[in-house]
Parts: sequence; structure tokens; C-alpha cells
Amino acid sequence: MKPRGSNAAIGILLRFLETSAWAMRVVAGQFSGRRLRAPAGMETRPTADRVRQALFAVMGEMDGLSVADLYAGSGALGIEALSRGARHAVFVESARGALRALRANLDSLGLAGRSTVLPLLVRAATRRVVANGPYDLVLCDPPWPNLASATATLSSLVRLGILAEQGRLVLEHPKSQTVELAGGLVVTDTRRWGGTAVSIFQQAADEPFCPDSP
Repeated sequence: MKPRGSNAAIGILLRFLETSAWAMRVVAGQFSGRRLRAPAGMETRPTADRVRQALFAVMGEMDGLSVADLYAGSGALGIEALSRGARHAVFVESARGALRALRANLDSLGLAGRSTVLPLLVRAATRRVVANGPYDLVLCDPPWPNLASATATLSSLVRLGILAEQGRLVLEHPKSQTVELAGGLVVTDTRRWGGTAVSIFQQAADEPFCPDSP
């Protein structure tokens, strides 16, 4: 027999989780303050509003940029770029709950015409991601337990020419870990907030820009 009040406690917890899934907001730009739906559960880890605010302050102007949001989750990073003036964003996400949240966010903001959603694992979407590029800005927030696999996939994408000539790749990772990418990219900046670090990569100045054939 369940203790009295257990059903009420479960109901309170479920309502808390439901409202928490809507706690994220667009930080600035055209859609500033608009709520974003985040997938419930632990399958994805949405980038905190304060980290997004600090990150985009570092990144500067977004006007007219072509953007890829890999391991997109709710799409918060790519949507932030679109809100700040990016021209188009490609979102890559495979988890069903995250895809529902991502598509709901794009629909609610009227961004279907400025976005492409690839419902695939990033490693399985390589050719389609490259075909939609190159990108001025690539935003990556992979699952931290799979960081090594993610950096290998990102290195392959870089070799295939995912980045425009002056493009930047932004990788979110645990503060305790140092990350490296192949393909002639170097870290130009690393910022840390709490347990989160964000490293910004660009092509090394002395490396020729010569992508491999897909």
C-alpha cells in the first residue's frame, strides 16, 4: 500500500519537471525573452541561459551568417544565432524527445524557412551536413560522456570542409578536459563558466584552406 500523500508528491514532481522543460529563453535579438522548450529527462543537457549569453557576447555579430548546430538538443544555440541575425541554421539531432522540442521551438518562432533539421546522429549525417555548408559558425554541444567520439566526428567534418574560410567552430565541454581537433584547427579562445568550458576553433593562419573530397 502506498503511503498517503505519495500520489500528490509525484504530481508535484511531474509538474515541476514539466515547467522546468520550459525554463529556457532566447537571450537576445529578434526573439529575446521568448521561451524555449527543452526535452525532459537526462538524454540531453541544454546549455544554460547564462552560458549562452556570455558565449554570444564573445562571438560578436551574427548578421548574415550560415550556422550549423550539431548535437542540437532543443536548438537553443542555433536559435540564439538566428535571433541575433544569422541567415540560416542547420540543426542535427537524433533523440526523439529533443527533436520534438527542437521542431516545436522552430515552429513557435516561425523559423521553418530559415532552418533545416537533420534527424540523424551527427556521424551519420556527415555528407548531408557538408552538402548544406560551408558554415561561418559551427556550434557543438555533444554529450560529455561521448566527447572523444564527438571530437573524432568533428575532425572528420573539418577535413571535409564544413567551415567557411574564416569560419569558427565552438565546442562546449567539461572545464576539466582539454579538447583538440584535427584538420588544421587551433583554439583561439577558451572561456569557462562553472563546470562548463567553451573552446573556439579556427583555421591556423599558416594552414592552407584545402578541404578533402567527401
